[in-house]
Amino acid sequence: MEARMNLLGNPVATKIWKHIVAASKAVEGTTLPAATQELVKIRASQINGCGFCTDMHTKDAAHAGETAQRLNLIAAWREAKVFTEAERAALELAEQGTRIADAAGGVTDEAWANAAKHYDEDQLAALVSLIAVINAFNRGNVIIQQPAGDYQVGMFG
Repeated sequence: MEARMNLLGNPVATKIWKHIVAASKAVEGTTLPAATQELVKIRASQINGCGFCTDMHTKDAAHAGETAQRLNLIAAWREAKVFTEAERAALELAEQGTRIADAAGGVTDEAWANAAKHYDEDQLAALVSLIAVINAFNRGNVIIQQPAGDYQVGMFG
């Protein structure tokens, strides 16, 4: 399987995507826990059917010490006992923020209030930004049918 286009080989795409990558790097430098960031990226990628991002972020999370049990249970986080209340709040916000079109009102006040119980304003800003950025990456990769499975930890620097 080949991608429809090489986003890194096209000058217009490269110019645009470097800003999305920069936004992603800005989120990484916040106090939002790194494990939570990876969980959110994986869950949004699963929902969006982005194999490339799911592959990338599960490998990155495992490399950072995430357990196979937790990685295997992300899609079923509501029934799993292995996530903290804060992680559950982040996953709920990620799901609702990713599935905006599925809900008439977007993200519920309850989901926002629950996240706000666990994260300060800077962390909430990072979480909202992370959800937006991973959804952008997912959509780009899904549109061009970026194949999954070949990602190696650290291959993008």
